[in-house]
Amino acid sequence: MIQALSFFSGCMGLDLGLEKAGIEVLLASEIDPAARQTIQLNRPYLPLLGDVRDYTAPEIRSLAKLRANQDLDLVVGGPPCQAFSSAGKRQSFNDDRGNVFLLFIDLVIELNPRFFVLENVRGLLSATLQHRPMHLRGKHAPPLNPEEKRGSALVHIIQKIKSAGYSVSFNLYNAANFGSPQQRERVVIACSRDGQKLPYLTPTHSETGLYNLPRWRTLQDALAGLPAEGHEFVKFPEKRLKYYRLLKAGQYWRDLPPELHAEALGGSYQAVGGKTGFYRRLAWDKPSPTIVTHPAMPATDLAHPEEDRPLSIQEYKRLQELPDDWVIAGKLLDRYRQIGNAVPCSLGKAIGQMLLDYLNGQTETKYPDFPYSRYSKTDDVSWWADVVGNSEESEHHPDQSQQLCLDIF
Repeated sequence: MIQALSFFSGCMGLDLGLEKAGIEVLLASEIDPAARQTIQLNRPYLPLLGDVRDYTAPEIRSLAKLRANQDLDLVVGGPPCQAFSSAGKRQSFNDDRGNVFLLFIDLVIELNPRFFVLENVRGLLSATLQHRPMHLRGKHAPPLNPEEKRGSALVHIIQKIKSAGYSVSFNLYNAANFGSPQQRERVVIACSRDGQKLPYLTPTHSETGLYNLPRWRTLQDALAGLPAEGHEFVKFPEKRLKYYRLLKAGQYWRDLPPELHAEALGGSYQAVGGKTGFYRRLAWDKPSPTIVTHPAMPATDLAHPEEDRPLSIQEYKRLQELPDDWVIAGKLLDRYRQIGNAVPCSLGKAIGQMLLDYLNGQTETKYPDFPYSRYSKTDDVSWWADVVGNSEESEHHPDQSQQLCLDIF
């Protein structure tokens, strides 16, 4: 059995997915007090570390009860993503959380596992090592230096991993393509100590039935059989409920009477963009949008299709595929935050299955041109050609079976 060490474990969505694939998690790590309590309540026997910066590789091996000469199979982790998120200031490695990302990679390299997997937000694909504000850009500004160019943070990460002898494979994956009832996109970076490039994850579902795969699971699928009683949720203010009472499943603010649009959105009415999260009732017949850490924030509402309330904790758990009896500790907003930050279990299972298939020598199932996410050029090869340039690289790497070339900067 493959054994794994888990870091930045949260409420263990990724770990539960790995377990579904048959991988044993030997150790978890988390600093958030509520998430630590969640882990302790559900896995009381599991060694639980705090801040990864406080431990050496030998100490971690000892706490995981690994034998002196025992090879470590797998390390997984999702280092803090706010430094790369498009919703934040995008300070990348100038942010303490971004620095934790690099320190974590150093720790993983010292632990020397056969495989390691990093997951993060889509913003990692475009994040820069050094941020230049928009008002200092443009045709009259000095040219961007290499550290200010789009994608330079990930280039640096890849170089660091490759210099330690690991292969690198990554893509942006929509969890709905792996059986999750939620459209949630995450970058998954998979690395192998043997230097052989790991395959991309194998989809199990598709939006339209492409390649005869089952269609995406829906909100209705996810919530089927969930008891009607016992739901815990935050409440919408009464001034917003009057608009929700006018909306049906799958509708949002544009489906209100036109004369109410400006009144309902207030100061946000003049903002640019589609504003699809305002007064949004979820649709029964589609996957949920990405669940966030608070379901009642005006721009990212996640309202029940029929009831006049946000999604509940119990419904959040179903959308992240956490077991109904999985205890989430803390106050109500702590619980929403933990679940909202989790990796859907189906995506974790797909990661584990890919590794097991690779170890067992099973032939990769390929679906040419499969839309893994809403975006193009997010796999390692096409991303590299797009960000770094494809003149020299394309000569050495004519197809996606080849490994990335990192001789830049």
